[in-house]
Amino acid sequence: MEKKFVAINYIQCDENYRPRFEQLFASRAHAIDRMPGFVDMQVLRPNGDGEYLIVSHWESEDAFKKWTGSPEFIEGHKRGFDDIRQAKERGEKPPMTSSFRTYEVIAR
Repeated sequence: MEKKFVAINYIQCDENYRPRFEQLFASRAHAIDRMPGFVDMQVLRPNGDGEYLIVSHWESEDAFKKWTGSPEFIEGHKRGFDDIRQAKERGEKPPMTSSFRTYEVIAR
């Protein structure tokens, strides 16, 4: 299946949150795997300081957008969202922040 659309989530984690972040992915719900149009995903750990990259491959931008608005998206992110909410309730800064960028595949 041809990969046509890529979404990359850039995740900045506090140093003490990195083990928890990695554990969340090691025990992930695999909710994204059930989404129509999903092709593949990699979770990349930075060498040294830097951002984790969550690289997801999709058949189309529309399939990705449907994922971000789906119950599966909430299921797949629930534990991380709970960690952020709990930190805010304690008056702490979130243990991680993220930003998405999307790309169209133009060559392989």
